[in-house]
Amino acid sequence: MTEENLSFLEEVRRRRTFAIISHPDAGKTTLTEKLLLYGGAIRLAGSVKSRRAQNHAVSDWMEIEKQRGISVTSSVLQFDYNGCCINILDTPGHQDFSEDTYRTLMAADSAVMVIDSAKGIESQTKKLFQVCKMRGIPIFTFINKMDRSGKDPFELIEELEQVLGIRSFPMNWPIGSGRDFKGVYDRQKMQIELFGEGNHGQSKTNTVKGKIDDDKFKDLLGENLHRQLTDDIELLDVAGDNFVLEEVLDGNLTPVFFGSALTNFGVEPFLEDFLNLTTPPTPRESNFGEINPETDNFTGFIFKIQANMNPTHRDRIAFLRICSGIFKKGMTVNHVQENKKVRLSQPQQFLAQDRVVVETAYPGDIIGIHDPGIFRIGDSLCEDNSKTKYQGIPLFAPEHFSKVYTKNALKRKQFIKGINQLSEEGTIQVYKRPNIGVEELIVGVVGALQFEVLEYRLKNEYGVDILMEQMPFRHIRWIEMDNFDPSNFNITMDTMIVEDQDSKPVLLFANEWSIERVKERNKNVELNEISFRK
Repeated sequence: MTEENLSFLEEVRRRRTFAIISHPDAGKTTLTEKLLLYGGAIRLAGSVKSRRAQNHAVSDWMEIEKQRGISVTSSVLQFDYNGCCINILDTPGHQDFSEDTYRTLMAADSAVMVIDSAKGIESQTKKLFQVCKMRGIPIFTFINKMDRSGKDPFELIEELEQVLGIRSFPMNWPIGSGRDFKGVYDRQKMQIELFGEGNHGQSKTNTVKGKIDDDKFKDLLGENLHRQLTDDIELLDVAGDNFVLEEVLDGNLTPVFFGSALTNFGVEPFLEDFLNLTTPPTPRESNFGEINPETDNFTGFIFKIQANMNPTHRDRIAFLRICSGIFKKGMTVNHVQENKKVRLSQPQQFLAQDRVVVETAYPGDIIGIHDPGIFRIGDSLCEDNSKTKYQGIPLFAPEHFSKVYTKNALKRKQFIKGINQLSEEGTIQVYKRPNIGVEELIVGVVGALQFEVLEYRLKNEYGVDILMEQMPFRHIRWIEMDNFDPSNFNITMDTMIVEDQDSKPVLLFANEWSIERVKERNKNVELNEISFRK
């Protein structure tokens, strides 16, 4: 094996690419920030303590994010730690921006699920978990805010199984909670990590190693907490699930860590264990079967498109997940869907709004490439003429719909351009009724607040003011049926037949009752909650 090949394999095997998912306010952005702090990517933590603070989280860059104190878009953050090159896909936590999160999970090799100890598993967490489950990727759980009053740890563990249907193995176990939180017991290392109440924010913890029945632990914790810890660990050892790494990597068992991201407590031990347990980039399914990341031929796919990241330059960036081979600046690749050669001359990596030109990148890395308007989400790129095409990225079901018009008919051209670009980014989905024409456009979004984002971006990036007319629909299904004929298709009064941007037939429903009635009336129809673009 040549030195160059050895170096390539070493680079691939030290990559870790994962997404962080959570419900709003569970502490995802804070955890992300602390991971960056440990990796030396930032020097100041704490910019997300207050939504009114002038400093904003490093992963939030869009102006509307700063105004609202929430993450609207997905950022890609790369840093080194303990010999690993880490790519974090920092996904929107707000429930109204979840479709971008869904797609971003397609580029991750594993996921970190952040749960608020007081609230447990919430609706957004359930939706994001299902996407992870669909892909069968490993899920690691960080139960946050243990220094605040919260649910019993056993109740939280039970929720994982009852609500999400995944078995769990606590890697550490909390000693007390809220004001009585004293730290955690590391079950693997058999050591106590103390929580210093007067030293919030310190990156290092005091560790006391030894067997749990050592007398020194009784002195450190007090008799009551020590007895409770001893009973809890005994119960976990006897009645809990066993740790089986293969089950973790198959997505059937989640390692659970307890800590407090805001105070840094438990973050570094979590990061170190996570990097040891999770895998380098894994093979990806394509039209030629699984593609090994360690093969020489460069391949990758587009999972996100973001226009106007820099409003001054009106640029458009396509985010590319590298799946195999080495990426080199200026290389020419085959755009498989268009069967055209494309030169990738301005590749970039990101730390929020900061950009760095990339000379070389490896499988697992995420790079931004200049998009003159030729890429769509799910497009594949490859170095040779093999036409390697990766599985497409699905469209997920919107939950809110509105008719959208431009206030000024003279701005129709800019309006259509903005709608098309935002649709290509995946910010919105656009539908139209058959034989109605383009005068009436129906926009679907996952969360209602996305309509505000749509209005804001059309006005500020395209100079277009819009009117929106809310529609009563709450569910969407893509129709799979041989010889579909709208005129002979039996629907309910409160159901509408439309077409998506690939001219696929789609049904909009006001309620779940209508979905069941349509299934009963049309025996050969299959109704799907997701669709893959052509």
